[in-house]
Amino acid sequence: MNKQLFSAGLAVLLLSGTAQAEEVFFEATGKLSGEFRGYFDEGKFSGQDYQTGTSFAIEPELFWELNGGSDTVTFTPFYRVDQHDEERTHGDVRELSWIHVADDWELRTGLRRVFWGVTEFNHLVDVINQTDAVEDSDGEDKLGQPMVNLSLVRDWGIVDLFILPGFRERTFAGNDGRLRSGLVVDTENARYESNDGDQHIDTAVRWSQSFDLYDVGLYWFKGTNRDPRFELGVNNAVPILVPVYEQMDQIGFDGQATIENWLWKLELLWRDTSAEQYTAMQAGVEYTFYGVAESAVDLGVLAEYGWDERGENADASFQNDLFIGSRITLNDEASTEFLAGLGYDIDYQSHSLFAEASSRFGENWKISLDARVFDAGDSKDPIVNIEQDDMVQLTADYYF
Repeated sequence: MNKQLFSAGLAVLLLSGTAQAEEVFFEATGKLSGEFRGYFDEGKFSGQDYQTGTSFAIEPELFWELNGGSDTVTFTPFYRVDQHDEERTHGDVRELSWIHVADDWELRTGLRRVFWGVTEFNHLVDVINQTDAVEDSDGEDKLGQPMVNLSLVRDWGIVDLFILPGFRERTFAGNDGRLRSGLVVDTENARYESNDGDQHIDTAVRWSQSFDLYDVGLYWFKGTNRDPRFELGVNNAVPILVPVYEQMDQIGFDGQATIENWLWKLELLWRDTSAEQYTAMQAGVEYTFYGVAESAVDLGVLAEYGWDERGENADASFQNDLFIGSRITLNDEASTEFLAGLGYDIDYQSHSLFAEASSRFGENWKISLDARVFDAGDSKDPIVNIEQDDMVQLTADYYF
């Protein structure tokens, strides 16, 4: 990770060389989190003989603004301590970046997180950052990615050019962790197709534009695949899985249409590696009832479908899956929200259910309640590994 911090450190040095002798605005914020997980059953594999677990995390954010707002520096470290899983006890630099803003362009340098996509249940085209898989099973949490990003603003759209010097390996649960495969992933001996290993320089270019009711984005990515394939290995006479990171070309599209109360969403992907070439899709629709029964409450109804050309041979979680869900927003001072969804795998007849609720208390507290339930309909479905990991999670965040 030290080498991968080089670009972030360079950003700070460049900023210090360009900053003028004028007032600097500084702000320090962040959050402390306490998390409790309760599992309905003991785990399926060795080391998972517990049904409760706690963890604590800290994520401060330091922000500087210079040159009248033309330059900003953000530093966001993160660290979690977990009761059971030593792999989930981990730290990361989520962001350490310098951003320079001009009239029709921006230059962003350092470690950053970039999100692409429009769908709710599966972010198919989100490719820049690596998934921090020990944080949660939904893939929402990402590791900071070293980058130089030049963003050009034109009448015909925004063009983002990326140079990504350094690769971040995906995190995986350890032997005592829940929500893992039967064989533990050996992250210490990851393999790479490129001779440059995790120092391969990836590139990407993305165009995005808004047309009246439509928001669209199109990109091309060339570099190390963020999704590893796995090979069987042995460590001290114990079978393990070895992650292998291939090189790939990927073209992605995301689009959203906002038509009255409707949101129409589409993500498309074409990926080419030395092992395979395939296409995938995630498409959905959301309808929102605003001011239900003349109240401040908004009710959204969602439906999505995920498809992968490889079918049951896919190593992706959603190869032929249907999702339905609902979102409730109270629009109160506490920003209370509810989201629930059901996923159904058409090939394997498996089900997954999730529910999320959150609300603020006072000026500094946020309480979240999450639930995950898994039901494998076929022993060939990878979800069979976690079908005994049904859980409820309570999180308390203190913002400072």
